[in-house]
Amino acid sequence: MITGVRVEEYLRTSFPDLDREYRDGEIVERSLPTYMHGKAQALLVAVFLALRGKLPVFPCVETRMKIRTGLYLIPDVAVFYQQEPEDVPETPPLVVIEVLSPDDRMTAVLEKLDEYRAWGVRHVWLVDPHSRRMYTWDAGLKEVENLAAAEVGVNLGAAEIFG
Repeated sequence: MITGVRVEEYLRTSFPDLDREYRDGEIVERSLPTYMHGKAQALLVAVFLALRGKLPVFPCVETRMKIRTGLYLIPDVAVFYQQEPEDVPETPPLVVIEVLSPDDRMTAVLEKLDEYRAWGVRHVWLVDPHSRRMYTWDAGLKEVENLAAAEVGVNLGAAEIFG
């Protein structure tokens, strides 16, 4: 963790390995993804990319997003609906998906999910490729059999997400 960094400096910085998040003056490292993490992420993006011919959906991976002043998070997958976002989105996407890695700290992950929901993200999902479990976040974490976003006609089970 690097502290005492101005947001303007963070936004101009590219990191030699994995991009980092920004929390009120601190640059925070993210967990390194595994193959299973990357596979789940790719399959999720593919589902939303397949909708592009019919619906105005704009999926992206690992994109810096301004959640509030002083807080920039990087969801594993985000899906914007109706309008393509700006380079550093400041308006919430329809869907945000975090994919767990073995070295993720659950308290930090849950905090991020809560921040996405408070920002206005309608569908906040957590996917664990190692246990093959899926969760939604509303007023807390809830394990589900399917992840659904009715606005875009998506209803995903374990087979679609974990291959």
